[in-house]
Amino acid sequence: MYEDIKKNKIKTGFIISLFIIVITLVSYYICNAFDLGSYSILFAVLISILLTWTSYFYSDKIILSLNRARPATHEQDQKLSNILDALVISSGLEYKPKLYVMDDPQLNAFATGKNPKNSVICVTTGLLDNLDYYELEGVIAHELAHVKNYDILLSAIVTVMVGLLVMLSDVFTRTMFYGKRDRDSDSKGNSLLMIIGLVLLILSPIFANLMKLALSRRREFLADSTAIQFTRNPDGLISALKKLDSDSHILKTANKATSHMYIVNPVKATQKRQKTSIMSTHPSIDDRIEALENLK
Repeated sequence: MYEDIKKNKIKTGFIISLFIIVITLVSYYICNAFDLGSYSILFAVLISILLTWTSYFYSDKIILSLNRARPATHEQDQKLSNILDALVISSGLEYKPKLYVMDDPQLNAFATGKNPKNSVICVTTGLLDNLDYYELEGVIAHELAHVKNYDILLSAIVTVMVGLLVMLSDVFTRTMFYGKRDRDSDSKGNSLLMIIGLVLLILSPIFANLMKLALSRRREFLADSTAIQFTRNPDGLISALKKLDSDSHILKTANKATSHMYIVNPVKATQKRQKTSIMSTHPSIDDRIEALENLK
């Protein structure tokens, strides 16, 4: 597990570096589109640093806002708070994640944050209302495992950075096609910029999927097995996964940009169980249950 944590930190650094390079190039072309001349590269670097800094320090707040999550209270969510208190002790974590709740009937949960000290676990009201104590414990343990394994930083940064890249690509493309340009400027240069903008616009969704898949479905298997180390009760998580898989509700705030963060895919909640495909953000429930059964 410690080797996986180390690899995850390295992967996070690589993805952040890749993002800085890509966002700098995109920003440079946008600055060129506005005829900023020799200042283009300076503005591009500044934009890249600012967006990277924002993604690192505010990604969790952005994600919670997108999901319309509210802070959990001890009075309203006492069972949830008690479960997390016990799991923090069994996990050996020094810091307790903050708890948030989404008012939604779908059974789901996710974790986010920069590190275990600044982490968040968010669950839906549907999860709280429909799972018994040990099932809820299994789900919270799974999310706590993502915190301990340092999956949360990589997941949050990918979500925000990819979204920013798509927006910048869209701005660049609109600028090329609709922005005011000097008609006496080099037409070949304009054509090249328009082609680059179109390519970036087309590749952005593909880039987004590749970044999410870079998180690796193996992280879900690892979080499941780590959760069992915390609870010593595979049956609780297995039962919870079955309920989550059979849930027919659609998460109101679900979107493809954040779907990889949840314990089960919220976008495909109404679909029947499927075997894991090469483009899946999650392993199939059947595969996860089989792996948990083998741990008994």
